[in-house]
Amino acid sequence: MDTIALTVTCPSTRGIVAAISGFLADQGCNIVDSAQFDDLRTGRFFMRLSFRPETGAGVDGLTDTFADVAKRFDMDFAFHDESRKMRVVVMVSRFGHCLNDLLYRWRIGALPIDIVAVISNHHEYQKLVVNHDIPFHHVKVTKDNKAEAEAKQMEIIDDAGADLIVLARYMQVLSDRMCREYSGRIINIHHSFLPSFKGANPYKQAYERGVKLIGATSHYVTSDLDEGPIIEQDTVRVTHAQSNEDYVSLGRDVEAQVLARAIHAHANHRVFLNESKTVVFPATPGSYTSERMG
Repeated sequence: MDTIALTVTCPSTRGIVAAISGFLADQGCNIVDSAQFDDLRTGRFFMRLSFRPETGAGVDGLTDTFADVAKRFDMDFAFHDESRKMRVVVMVSRFGHCLNDLLYRWRIGALPIDIVAVISNHHEYQKLVVNHDIPFHHVKVTKDNKAEAEAKQMEIIDDAGADLIVLARYMQVLSDRMCREYSGRIINIHHSFLPSFKGANPYKQAYERGVKLIGATSHYVTSDLDEGPIIEQDTVRVTHAQSNEDYVSLGRDVEAQVLARAIHAHANHRVFLNESKTVVFPATPGSYTSERMG
């Protein structure tokens, strides 16, 4: 039996959990996983539930019948069929470690996504992508054709029916228009532990400062460069004896892991925007299971 997820945000008040659980029980649904959070600072309530319909209830019917409950609590809500894979367009430049990692996880079913296209401003990974039977689109970007190139990229994204755009070390700054158009739907991996060491050569900056931890940050893209709401972060320990090149190599591994975890959270509807931050609920049991190994 497939599970359905319900995501809810609304002003915090008493009775919300009782109203939701009572509604699902009345609809013949059995809750199998639940997470909630009250932000006392913003006065917002966040909740995600997974449940199994036991009497034939579906996403469309539940959406219609839940409207009265949602209106009473001024909720933003959505029901999600958890068997549906999110359609993803990956954008990449000349660093391929994140792309390679995503292709592997996609191939074994470790991420609940379908990679429906790859866009690059270079040709390096065309053969790799095509060998995975994924459409590859080369869109050259220069300072003179940036607007035209971005319009072409947006056309590709829309034609592919993408739910999510992943910047897998895509080394171009997106326009304000593109950030607004896909707000909350573009995930970036930043090769440093924000907010430290922004801009070019962050590992070199970290090396020169003698840091003991390097890391990576995955965040939603906004018009403020590298300032979007953070989804996932991680670090790796380094020592005084390691070189700048060591930092880069170690950084690649943590970048790939952090980006994959951020995509997993978003694709499982576990991430909620909360002003300039995010609420990220833990993964539901079984959601990391791969369809096949190897």
